[in-house]
Amino acid sequence: MEKFIVSARKYRPQTFDTVVGQAHITTTLMNAIRNEQLAHAFLFCGPRGVGKTTCARILAKTINCESRTPEGEACNSCTSCVSFNEGASLNIHELDAASNNSVEDIRSLVEQVRFAPQAGKYKVYIIDEVHMLSSSAFNAFLKTLEEPPSYAIFILATTEKHKILPTILSRCQIFDFKRITLNDTVDHLYSICEKEHVKADKAALQMISQKSEGCMRDALSIMDKIVSFTNGELNYGNTLEHLNILDADYFFKFLEYMQQQNLAESLLLFDDINKKGFEGDMLLNGFAEFCRNLLVCKDEKVAGLLEVVESFREKYTQAAAKCSASWLISALNILNESEIQYKSARNKRLHIEMTLIKLTYLMQAVELAGGGEALLSKKKLADQSKTLSFRKLQPISFRETTGKSTNESSQPAKLVIETPKNQQKLVQETLPPQDLPPKPSQPNAPTPLPAVRTKLGKLGDLRQQVADKQRLASQEEVKTLTEASLKMIWDEYTSELKSLKNPAVQSFELARLKLISGSEFEVVCGTGLEQKFIEQERSKFSEHLIRHLNNRQVLYSILVEEKEESNEPADRPLNTKEQFLKIAEEYPLVKELRDRLKLDLDF
Repeated sequence: MEKFIVSARKYRPQTFDTVVGQAHITTTLMNAIRNEQLAHAFLFCGPRGVGKTTCARILAKTINCESRTPEGEACNSCTSCVSFNEGASLNIHELDAASNNSVEDIRSLVEQVRFAPQAGKYKVYIIDEVHMLSSSAFNAFLKTLEEPPSYAIFILATTEKHKILPTILSRCQIFDFKRITLNDTVDHLYSICEKEHVKADKAALQMISQKSEGCMRDALSIMDKIVSFTNGELNYGNTLEHLNILDADYFFKFLEYMQQQNLAESLLLFDDINKKGFEGDMLLNGFAEFCRNLLVCKDEKVAGLLEVVESFREKYTQAAAKCSASWLISALNILNESEIQYKSARNKRLHIEMTLIKLTYLMQAVELAGGGEALLSKKKLADQSKTLSFRKLQPISFRETTGKSTNESSQPAKLVIETPKNQQKLVQETLPPQDLPPKPSQPNAPTPLPAVRTKLGKLGDLRQQVADKQRLASQEEVKTLTEASLKMIWDEYTSELKSLKNPAVQSFELARLKLISGSEFEVVCGTGLEQKFIEQERSKFSEHLIRHLNNRQVLYSILVEEKEESNEPADRPLNTKEQFLKIAEEYPLVKELRDRLKLDLDF
């Protein structure tokens, strides 16, 4: 029995022209080989499964080929190419940095670089997943990577370029691999199916390519699984079943029911999907992608962004024409929020059903929110209903009536509503007597209608209160500041602080006041701490001062005037020299005795 080899290994490209979807990389490398302008270090970066390691191996094989083709490809027939294809080449060394990421591993690699190749022109070192190296390993590799021997070439491959040190990036030629397009993946899968004699539908291959998201290795692995599952037949139905993907027909049905506001059918369709074992978040994600595709189809400029099966393109275009862009954007917003909250929901089935209810009646909400033209379409639904007829009313006029002249000031004003038929109705307006309009100068002249009194807003009330206070304050007598009044105000405020047990009382009691003028004085404190306590009460004391003097022009400053330190030395014990001098001053014979005996005292 022949040993089975997966398609990702069996059909791995052996030359540059067989690499799929990376023409910008392969062309550059072939030109560099043909012109002999090879760099000493390359960095291949990009997503997984797009051909980084494959291109590194093809490059290593081609530069050591003994008889290259005019296009710069390896011949696959010389000794070097044959040994490489069999995995026995001594000039190519591969290192997996994910499992060999220590400094010792890099040092052993640097030791091997010193030896020249026995056969061939170059020794190629391929380091895969190079971003897994530690910082110490990168630093140990810097000098060798910058100035390697003429026969050494390093090819680094990584999926996470941002994790590599800038000092490494600056020493390499960087090649960015891109994701393989949908069409390139489909063509490559179709060619492999023909070689393997597998019957495959193009729709199934498109679904596999879409699921792989630009990764050729994943696409080949998925195809191998489905072929094994279906015993050599690849069609759209078993591909959906194996990949556990909801068919787009379900979403087209959902869209139809929601446009008709048929909630019952939407819930029954969800129940059918739930019985087939599909999770709720899969439904939300699939329906959000479906709405996105419909939104893309609304504009021909971005129709190329639509990545669906070819057979569904026309159906998507027709469905998009029936939906408004506002409905699709609102639906995407609802689905996105529902998908975010799905994990935290306790009753997940109810959570999905609530989302379907919102989407079913979303059309009506969009029409109400749109107004204008949107409401015109809603008017058709109400054409059969009869409108209410209203009796036309005649306009009314107002005139003011007042009481007799004897009790004119005591009775409230009255408004008389006059109708065309001279029917009068009295309406009392409760206005206080002082708010009545002034009497007209002529007794027979018609009295004008008083202005309607409206309620002032909060801001108006506040402005009115402030204006009243300022008017009253301006009418009071402004008092000047004297030493007696200042002391009285200061002592009164100190008493208030004492009753409140405020810690600033002591500072107010110890402070001294200096009157400078009738509107200015100074508060002198002994220490900075007293100044801080008084400063904390500045705003309250200022209000207290204004309240007593009715004078806002009074200014005061808080100063610190520390006491002068005395220069007199403090009492301290005398040292030995001072003690001897004091004794010699009181008893001269002691000094005479020291002189006669010629004694030296140790001071």
